[in-house]
Amino acid sequence: MTDPDHRVHGLAADEVPPDWPPLTSVELASVLDRYPDLRSPRTIRWHSPRPLSAAALVDTAGGRVFVKRHHHSVRTVATLGEEHAFMAHLRSRGIPVPAVLADVEGGTASALGDWTYEVHAPASGVDVYRETISWTPLRDLDHAHAAGAMLARLHDAAADYAAPQRDTHILVARSELIEATDPVATLEAQLPERPGLAGYLRTRDWRSELAETLAPFHSIAQPRLAQQPLLWTHGDWHVSNLCWSDASPHARITDVLDFGLAARSFALFDLATAIERNAIAWLALDDGHAAHPDTARALIAGYREHRPLDDADLGLLADLLPLVHVDFALSEVEYFHAITRSKEHADVAWDTFLRGHAAWFRTRPGQALLDALRGT
Repeated sequence: MTDPDHRVHGLAADEVPPDWPPLTSVELASVLDRYPDLRSPRTIRWHSPRPLSAAALVDTAGGRVFVKRHHHSVRTVATLGEEHAFMAHLRSRGIPVPAVLADVEGGTASALGDWTYEVHAPASGVDVYRETISWTPLRDLDHAHAAGAMLARLHDAAADYAAPQRDTHILVARSELIEATDPVATLEAQLPERPGLAGYLRTRDWRSELAETLAPFHSIAQPRLAQQPLLWTHGDWHVSNLCWSDASPHARITDVLDFGLAARSFALFDLATAIERNAIAWLALDDGHAAHPDTARALIAGYREHRPLDDADLGLLADLLPLVHVDFALSEVEYFHAITRSKEHADVAWDTFLRGHAAWFRTRPGQALLDALRGT
């Protein structure tokens, strides 16, 4: 089954044709030939609806595996290796992360033509939120509590991981701009090494727009953000990246998935990202009930069971939340403009994601959510 009608999640809670063609059995045969125990793929069981790569669950002669394919302009063997090394470290510290399989040459990523591939052992447990669209709020407070606790465990496990920062800005959750005293000047200094982003920004009055976006929040938070201990983090802590023992409210997390956005940032950055991903209905802001402070509180409560957070931490968490998406939003602008070449999507990433999400925190519901975090 190659599923020629395969659709992926769009930017407006819809399903759209994929930017990247779905994996095929013929293609997989070439990839899995590098894995002697996994030759002869029999059935593609499921195509992932996530839009930024192509991925599938595949039954092979050696069992089921998860295969993911990236365009080489998004991920190289080296950049995937950064993710895989972090995953291996966490697994060695007891965090349940599926193994990345090594090929016949001992590598965990391979380049074939324009594509870069990785092959993972299947996750254990139930993928309860497999079809859930990103930025869909998590309404199960027990699951939110468990997710917060697992995130804290991951941060403890990452504490002695000392790898340098990712060597790419494309689709990773970095934090340099919001940590910088002058984000506009910092981004300007990056642009010679980010020609794709520079090309888009030439069409915008970006210095004024970025400064306006950050102005209500950045000067308040930045001095404290710059003092946070650096830590490799997951970067995309939504429950769709977790597997569970079952679908009940009291299920335990059996596996942590998808380290594609992982980078060196800091612990509160990852926790703020978890709140941004799970506690705000970004695709339904107009209904008046976008904020879910109970979900945010449950995430924090679970986190605090393993890592302490004092009042100053909670205050900084609230001040950080309107800024936490900034670096990643710019990476999406770069991706859509330079790689998929969609001006429409790049404009959504700039206007709706980068600027619109920050602006929402100036509204009454946004301010109420930040006040709820400070009072947790």
